[in-house]
Amino acid sequence: MMKIVFISSLYPPEIMGGAEIVVKNIATELIKRGHEVIIITTGRETKIEDLGNIKIYRLKLNLYFLLEFTSQHISKRLLWQVVDLLNVEAYRKIRRILEAESPDIVHMHNFKGLSPLSFKAVKDSGIPLVFTAHDYSPICLRSNLLNGKSEICHGGNIACSSYNKIQKTIISDKPDAVTAPSKFVLDKLESEGLFRDAEKIVLPNPIEGERKPCEKTYDVIDILFVGSLSKHKGPDILIKSFRKVEGDNLRLRIAGKGPMEDELRKLAKGDDRIIFHGFLAGDELESLYRMANLTILPSICFEAFGMVILESFMNSTPVIASRIGGIPELVRDGYNGFLFEPGNSHELCILIKKILDDPSILRELENGAYESTSLYDIDMIIDQLLDIYRVYMG
Repeated sequence: MMKIVFISSLYPPEIMGGAEIVVKNIATELIKRGHEVIIITTGRETKIEDLGNIKIYRLKLNLYFLLEFTSQHISKRLLWQVVDLLNVEAYRKIRRILEAESPDIVHMHNFKGLSPLSFKAVKDSGIPLVFTAHDYSPICLRSNLLNGKSEICHGGNIACSSYNKIQKTIISDKPDAVTAPSKFVLDKLESEGLFRDAEKIVLPNPIEGERKPCEKTYDVIDILFVGSLSKHKGPDILIKSFRKVEGDNLRLRIAGKGPMEDELRKLAKGDDRIIFHGFLAGDELESLYRMANLTILPSICFEAFGMVILESFMNSTPVIASRIGGIPELVRDGYNGFLFEPGNSHELCILIKKILDDPSILRELENGAYESTSLYDIDMIIDQLLDIYRVYMG
């Protein structure tokens, strides 16, 4: 039996994105296998709690809680970032917890709010460290390689560059192994000079839940978009492409919320084939996946992985997606979907028309989509993760 500490910016019920769900799913599976899991995370107040046989240290370490960050005035956001960069209190508290718990290994996930000094706390404790890069936070203050206009960043300002340089200096030589859900993420980090001495391993995010092959109908071609209604996710590109395709036997369902919603509703105005569902989760979202003939992911940002793709595949739904970031590692052109150049609404339009003209194309893609999910089975991923732990535990 192993004693494992997970360090994660957030942990359910506090959730910002998919990483927290991945951490919870992995922790739960490890507990089922008889291992002891302890979580160190941020909190609205400092406290210790037990949740599903998992001991959780929630630490209040900054001016305000991480989930309150976006609602703050820019001056308070800047101050929060400065405190986080060199948060000695975070270092001391994490170091004390590690000394008290004496784990066999530490697995670091997202660390925003816990300070880059959390890496040093682990290293100074002499405990093996595995780090999973769920995004680009080791090299980007915003974690997504986008600038303030939600466009791909090609350098950043002096303040941002200085922050990243200091952070990289703190964390770069600390992990024994670095994993990421895609090779693209690992290559990006390596190109920036990070983690040169660490072993680098592609370890996909696991699927939790039952794979459900389902029979599709083709009287109406149902297209699904799931995600934030934000510029970098490309929902405007999808709507523009969709509106160029004629036919009453076509429908676009949009599941999500975000800053572009009003603009997108204006783009869709007058086209009754476009339906906005708002944010959906659980059974409601799954029913849309099962109904859909096709999910479209028109991102213009460097997606690290794309859980939407796997959620679609689990329900035998093929995916059309941008050829960017880690997406091509999931979507295989002509096998479980199609790829198109990011931002190219004309190419996307042609692909939609191609499927509308010959829906039989979807049948083989559906089989490929369903079969693809076998690579992301949670039991298989946990086996791989435990093998990594054993290597560094000696």
